Amino acid sequence: MMVKILLVGKHNHGKESIQGEIIKAINAVTKEDVELNSSGRTDAGVHALGQVANFKTNSKIETKKIPYALNSKLPNSIVIKDAEEVEDRFHSRYNCKKKTYRYIINNNEFPSALNRYREFHMPIPLNFEDMKKAIKYFEGTHDFAGFKSSGGAPKKTTIRTIYKASIEKTSDNRIILELTGDGFLYNMVRIISGTIVDVGLGKISLKDIPKIIDSKDRKKAGKTLPPHGLYLVQVSY
Repeated sequence: MMVKILLVGKHNHGKESIQGEIIKAINAVTKEDVELNSSGRTDAGVHALGQVANFKTNSKIETKKIPYALNSKLPNSIVIKDAEEVEDRFHSRYNCKKKTYRYIINNNEFPSALNRYREFHMPIPLNFEDMKKAIKYFEGTHDFAGFKSSGGAPKKTTIRTIYKASIEKTSDNRIILELTGDGFLYNMVRIISGTIVDVGLGKISLKDIPKIIDSKDRKKAGKTLPPHGLYLVQVSY
């Protein structure tokens, strides 16, 4: 049977990937070497609040008991929250309709000792109002060739649709950026986040964002922010 699982995972700095740990857990429970298909590539350091994956198994374990079985073999930083049987042709990545990613920036003077590997620390005050205006330029259908790092799996096209781009500032001076789209290129969210930070720093004018998008030139966009501030929030089918 084909099984779809929903999981939450926090990358342990310097440890094995979330996907690798789950494959090991499945093997320990089913004694099978399975191919685990996730909804998208998860780089080292990236966290998941709603990652979806699927695998095929001949195990006789009841589907509703699979989360309990796998959780007993997984590190505390990864939790399977749900499992359901799906059609054999289901694929977590290819059947995905949209995804939501979140990037968290700590804009306080000092970093957090507890959240050091869960957010990006930017001690220089950022112009939040300009950042809020700039993020809206990313909504819609664009060629995001300038917001893709080299490497990653080859893509047929660099055109993507961002259904919603938002940013908010919390009472404890965190800036939270969220993007919902039909798909994302390699490091696209981290590069967009870096570009928005540069707007906040005054290094990039918010009015130049459309020109940067149209240029398709990676060198004109901002830097790629570190992976530990990035979260996969939701995958929709």
